[in-house]
Amino acid sequence: RMTVLHLLFWCIYFSLFFYQISSSGRGREQGYFDLFINALTHTLFLMGVAYANYFNIMPRFLIHKNGIKYAVEFTGMTLFFLILYIIGKRWIVDGYTHKSEFFYSTRFAIGTFVTAVLVSAFVALLRFFSEWQNLEEQRKELKNEKLDAELKFLKSQVNPHFLFNTLNNLYSLAYSQSPKTTEVISRLSQMMRYMVYDSNHDLVPLEKEIDYMQNYISLEKLRMNEVIPITFEIEGDPIQKKIAPLLLIPFLENAFKHGVSNSNPNSWVKAKLKTQAQHLHFEVTNSRLNHQGTAGATNSGIGLENVKKRLELKYQGLYHLKIDASDTQFSAILDIQLN
Repeated sequence: RMTVLHLLFWCIYFSLFFYQISSSGRGREQGYFDLFINALTHTLFLMGVAYANYFNIMPRFLIHKNGIKYAVEFTGMTLFFLILYIIGKRWIVDGYTHKSEFFYSTRFAIGTFVTAVLVSAFVALLRFFSEWQNLEEQRKELKNEKLDAELKFLKSQVNPHFLFNTLNNLYSLAYSQSPKTTEVISRLSQMMRYMVYDSNHDLVPLEKEIDYMQNYISLEKLRMNEVIPITFEIEGDPIQKKIAPLLLIPFLENAFKHGVSNSNPNSWVKAKLKTQAQHLHFEVTNSRLNHQGTAGATNSGIGLENVKKRLELKYQGLYHLKIDASDTQFSAILDIQLN
């Protein structure tokens, strides 16, 4: 890309210089071939100065940051190229017969030197622009790698947290020799398959995330012996929609962990998921156990803390999360604009 930009610059410069000398008084006295050679030698001289600075002098300046040394080296190099150019130019133009007095004048030497400085500065700016672009790309790449690492870390924290809760549930059923233990193991196997294989993807079908939550709720209903009111409503069509995996389950985990108890028949959980176009609305409301009170209103557990971070990393600017708590109930309402 930068090579094309450099070539384009020199083609434009050559064309403009050729037009300038051809339309001047001196140019009208020369043929097109002579004008072409004149413009070509001038452009080649500038290219020599510009790229000697670009590849040799400027890199050393960028390392050592010595402005005086750079100015001395650049001026010396430019004067060297200028002397060679003037000698060659006079031989090409009139063979040292002094017919073209302009090329023997101080004005020509100073004008050419200033042009070389300006063109070299422009070409140097192209280098700075190129390096700035490379640094920006590296910065974005590092940022994406960091975000990806953070997302993987947060996602990995979800799995052990869920597994810990579910194994506790399974232990309770097995300890009581419940005939539903086999069903729990079957549902847990389905959920583990989703966690191990599907959750490794950046996005998963929304239907699979819903199936996962339905299995989780079924396990909780079994643990509660079907005596605790637990509802999960689904509105809209989740087909052909995708979401970050294991993003919604922490809200349910939090509801059952902090709001439901076998010893409290008044506890309950209500969940609702609604989709419309690419918009997802997910709401979980649960009772609060008497001993928590408003003092624990801000304690949403490690699950919700992780999901907040994941939302900020994955759906920054595309979501709204509202959490309310009182003495009697806790609610989490999430709206996401799916990708």
